[in-house]
Amino acid sequence: MSLSFKNKTLVFILLIYFSSIPFIKSQNQSKDCFATAADRPELYLPLLKNKNVIVAANQTSLLKNRKHLVDFLVENNIKIKSIFAPEHGFRGVADAGEHVKNGTDSKTGLPIVSLYGDNKKPKAEYLKGADVILFDIQDVGVRFYTYISTLSYIMEAAAENNVEVIILDRPNPHDGYTDGPMMKNQWKSFIGLHNVPVVYGLTIGEYGKMVNGEKWLKNGVTAKYTLIPMLNYHKQQRYGVSDKPSPNLPNDKSINLYPSLCFFEGTQVSVGRGTDLPFQIYGSPWTKDFSYQFTPKPTEGAKDPFLNGKLCYGENLSQYSQDLRELNLEWLLKSYKNYKNPQQDYFLKNLFFDKLAGNDELRKQIIAGKSEKEIKNSWKKDLENFEKTRQKYVFYPN
Repeated sequence: MSLSFKNKTLVFILLIYFSSIPFIKSQNQSKDCFATAADRPELYLPLLKNKNVIVAANQTSLLKNRKHLVDFLVENNIKIKSIFAPEHGFRGVADAGEHVKNGTDSKTGLPIVSLYGDNKKPKAEYLKGADVILFDIQDVGVRFYTYISTLSYIMEAAAENNVEVIILDRPNPHDGYTDGPMMKNQWKSFIGLHNVPVVYGLTIGEYGKMVNGEKWLKNGVTAKYTLIPMLNYHKQQRYGVSDKPSPNLPNDKSINLYPSLCFFEGTQVSVGRGTDLPFQIYGSPWTKDFSYQFTPKPTEGAKDPFLNGKLCYGENLSQYSQDLRELNLEWLLKSYKNYKNPQQDYFLKNLFFDKLAGNDELRKQIIAGKSEKEIKNSWKKDLENFEKTRQKYVFYPN
């Protein structure tokens, strides 16, 4: 009787164990079945067959198996006319703002056209004979990151030259929320073409839909625009990126801190360019009350970093554990209060800070000693108004 009871107990345990396997397996499958648009070739290859294609791409344009999109298209006999490369170049190693020349891809022999410097918008001659521009570049979801400006100029040139734009969508590391000051017309530039907040809560594919739908292209033209969506993407989840989107955003930590720390680029404070921790630290020679020290030196992607060779005092945020879903102004305000240099104003003379903020209000609020809460309250109405526009173009669920 005792043996029978043991056998029954064993059978019962085994039944529970084996019945749970499908559940565990299905959970793993659901977790793994996310796919970027690049990994859904069944949706876009048919649209490219027998077409002359320009590919807008860089080092992030990778499939799940790490194969570059351009190589994959060549293998599938897609006729590629040329490659359009954004800021930082096709291989993504150029400094921010560095002039990148046109060239040739050594692997495929395809011509590369740099869409930076004096040629931010593709010239008509570069589109001659093209049917489609296929865009696949990893963005970070922040207004002053220039890839959305590159997309906008590509769409504008395509609309003017009757060329279709197909975009392969990728995750936004700052999706699912909006925050920051609103861009005002007077401060428009390549680091802010449109009247949106610093964090706008759309994937790059959704953003292109908004640019088209709101008629933000020159003269109100609209592009023939096709969005290839991701599979099982949710805006509140964080998926990581295929490769570092630019030399000074090397990992998820720097991308997480980027919207909050980039304001320092308009001040006398370094954000760690020229160190092993770009956009994970901040400091200057004139904030000596901080205990953390670093010295910027030339590196790949920061050949002549700001405050090169000068000992800086600041904070190390590389262990900051919070997944930011809003801007953190604490570091900016703290740095301003601790800045002691009577010979040099905290903000750069060219007022690049205002271009980053999209207006001059944030700088004036900091000088006036406004608190973080007061500053954020001043953004509230603009963010509420923008949300009405944003909602029209949201494709993915939260």
